[in-house]
Amino acid sequence: MTHTERLTAFVALGQLLSHLSKDELASLTSRARNQNAWFDGPNVESAIRGVAELLAEGKLLHWAARYPAEPATPRQIGVVMAGNIPLVGFHDALCVLLSGHTLLAKLSKDDTVLMQWILEELTRLEPRFAERIQVVDRLNAADAFIATGSDNTARYFEYYFGKKPNIIRRNRTSVAVLTGREEAHDLGLLGEDIFRYYGLGCRNVSKLYVPKNYDFTPLLDSLQPWHHIPDHHKYQNNYDYNKSILLVNRVPHLDTGFLLLTESAQLVSPISVLHYSTYSSEVDLVDQLTDVATQTQCIVSGGGQWAGSFPFGRAQCPTVSDYADGVDTMAFLAELA
Repeated sequence: MTHTERLTAFVALGQLLSHLSKDELASLTSRARNQNAWFDGPNVESAIRGVAELLAEGKLLHWAARYPAEPATPRQIGVVMAGNIPLVGFHDALCVLLSGHTLLAKLSKDDTVLMQWILEELTRLEPRFAERIQVVDRLNAADAFIATGSDNTARYFEYYFGKKPNIIRRNRTSVAVLTGREEAHDLGLLGEDIFRYYGLGCRNVSKLYVPKNYDFTPLLDSLQPWHHIPDHHKYQNNYDYNKSILLVNRVPHLDTGFLLLTESAQLVSPISVLHYSTYSSEVDLVDQLTDVATQTQCIVSGGGQWAGSFPFGRAQCPTVSDYADGVDTMAFLAELA
């Protein structure tokens, strides 16, 4: 199978995802949610739409042209996939298969339905991928590894995979920079970055950086369209628990009825909680962001004006070249001897 044929198959997959019927989406969502209660309709649809955007023909071809068409030596690449949000492991699968290697996929128990389905659809479109895709429980046969997990599991991965070429990813989260000059529309878009996937993704904003004496009222008003989010019982349970902790410990906080905001130096916040820190100047802000750079997946700001940031509402819309942890997966695969 040539590089062009592999590209053609992925483009066809993107077109298929873009034209799924409502009944197909409903059936797929029902199966996924039976496995993982967080995977509801809007979030499964958002994830599928995101994958379809990754596979848009023009952008995919432009991206793929930056790398060798074929590997020097085809290898078996073991990929330990996360399952915190729907189809989060797809980009790694795309990189491995498009680069001409064999995928040994260890799926997350929280996202086997969707990942199995999309790999099966790819194989249906291009049957020769059946020789290049193996869903496995153990990765003993792998020549190199890509593993995504928590800081704790990263130590496990380093112990078992450290002797071979690897990419090992740890906990990351995302942050927002506010100036106090944002329009209500922009602040409303920020809700997508905070609440999509219930805040479970590394691209979800878990912390705000705001100027001193920041007025939170416009922000809280602009987030009201998300007032329905506690309709999900698991989110509501988290909200109730975290609210009780803040109250018992007498921690000052703001409460919208569905989101708790509290000042904290910590970067990662629990589900239903948003941390914030204040800054006194741009230099102060740069210093604070630099301190957490290795733990930050992405930054969002109004209009994407902060250097290297995404516009509000686009944190969960990475392009095909927006690599997790900033590590170029395709370059890693191309350099394997």
